[in-house]
Amino acid sequence: MVKRFLLIFFTIILGSYEFVFAQDPGFTQFYANLMYLNPAFAGSVRCPRLTMGYRNQWPALRSAYVTYNVAYDQHLDALEGGVGLVVLRDVQGDGAITTTNISGMYSYTLNISRTFSVKGGFQVTYHQKKLNWDFIFPDMIHPLYGPIFPTQEVIPTDDISKKGYFDFSAGLVGFTRDYFFGFAVHHLTQPHETFSVNGSSEAVLPRKYTLHFGTTIPIMARGFKKGELSISPNVLFQQQQNFQQLNYGVYINRSSIVGGIWLRQNFRFHYDSFILLIGFVQANIKVAYSYDLTVSKLSNQTLGAHEITYSMQFECRQKKKKFRTISCPSF
Repeated sequence: MVKRFLLIFFTIILGSYEFVFAQDPGFTQFYANLMYLNPAFAGSVRCPRLTMGYRNQWPALRSAYVTYNVAYDQHLDALEGGVGLVVLRDVQGDGAITTTNISGMYSYTLNISRTFSVKGGFQVTYHQKKLNWDFIFPDMIHPLYGPIFPTQEVIPTDDISKKGYFDFSAGLVGFTRDYFFGFAVHHLTQPHETFSVNGSSEAVLPRKYTLHFGTTIPIMARGFKKGELSISPNVLFQQQQNFQQLNYGVYINRSSIVGGIWLRQNFRFHYDSFILLIGFVQANIKVAYSYDLTVSKLSNQTLGAHEITYSMQFECRQKKKKFRTISCPSF
């Protein structure tokens, strides 16, 4: 309860400044949350696909950051492209601040040559942020009987404790059968968000820039059939205002089992997390678990981060028209 109070307190204090810069929630398994990473991935497979994700960051701080994500996408020949829908809910401070995002996106594929294609995507998002004032203030507590008194604090109205706004993002992905790369810009219009009590200040959600690259390298080894063993080196860079994040590592694919080893840092060589992943792929179902082992100065206080994803691809009637898929990692 004290942590929720402190989180709200600092939010209001920061809201009194002229500009406050927020940051987006992030996923370790970014390739399992493709459309959240880059809207150009919408409809990157022909048949309908459903993906669900859960992330609990810093569980030692009692649900400091818990994020849920549900995404659906598919290719539509009638629109000559892919469509997608993403719903994300981010809960901070055991419910003190809740953010809900609903995003719709469209992507179009342009075949540059027989081996190289480019997908461009556009995204529209509605954000709603909410402050929860349902907690115990110090003046409500009796030294013997606990919280029995009414508080003298002034509870803000919905006009202050809720904030809704629209947002726009765009991205590109270039790919061949063996490699892919992409670039995305989120929050193109840099919308304003604030919980200021006087309502006069503005908090800006800055643009987020994303660069990513990956490839799949088949490994020919004795005892393995073709395609049973491969490695997938990948790099992800993101920057939002002064916040930088560089993820690099490798996926190891052996038949239905996927393993991953990653490191996360910034360009100043401040290391944040060492990441381990284990996944299972069977037919049209994928499930994975990853753990972020914090290696920064917060390592003894946070207990890292847990993340689980589940993806299911539905059956559909295959068209005779040739369709190029992106050979990116499962997770």
